[in-house]
Amino acid sequence: MTNLLPMADEPAPERSDAARNRQAILAAALELVRTRGVDCVTMDTVASVAGVGKGTLFRRFESREGLMAAVLNESEAAWQADVISGPPPLGPGAPPLERLLAFGHSRLRTNVTHGALIKAATGDSSARSRAAASFAVMHVRHLLSELRVTGDLVLLSIAVLAPLDIVVIEQQQRDNISLERIEAGWDDLVRRVVGC
Repeated sequence: MTNLLPMADEPAPERSDAARNRQAILAAALELVRTRGVDCVTMDTVASVAGVGKGTLFRRFESREGLMAAVLNESEAAWQADVISGPPPLGPGAPPLERLLAFGHSRLRTNVTHGALIKAATGDSSARSRAAASFAVMHVRHLLSELRVTGDLVLLSIAVLAPLDIVVIEQQQRDNISLERIEAGWDDLVRRVVGC
């Protein structure tokens, strides 16, 4: 039986036109972030590209920061879905070491992209969603376990992920260290932790 009215603790169902507008806005904002960069994305431009009024955009997201937080959430959710069920080597089906290395490379590149989004959403590129960080630790812990690494896997996972943190990456980039070198260094760290 379908409930005609939402339960007291449930949000009201989203109207179909509101859902379409939300998807159009997020798709437009994400595409603008990809093609122009976060700093060039304005509410006016997003509204125009999405084909909605600026008022609709502000009612839905309240501010540019709110919109950037929603774009960040959408992008992070898509990345996590790729990790959970996407094609190998990032997704299931590859050997654990190959998956762990692919995870690190993907997380590094995603963090570089998300750094600007995080700053646009919060004003601070070091602010990180607890849920996103927990997901990464849980996944690395799982892969380390599959690789039969022993010890405190939670702390080892946090240590392995530390070089991929956006604050660390941004500092290394200011020191003219390339993403390729960061990736290679991370691969070396992982291989040392797993003992190969």
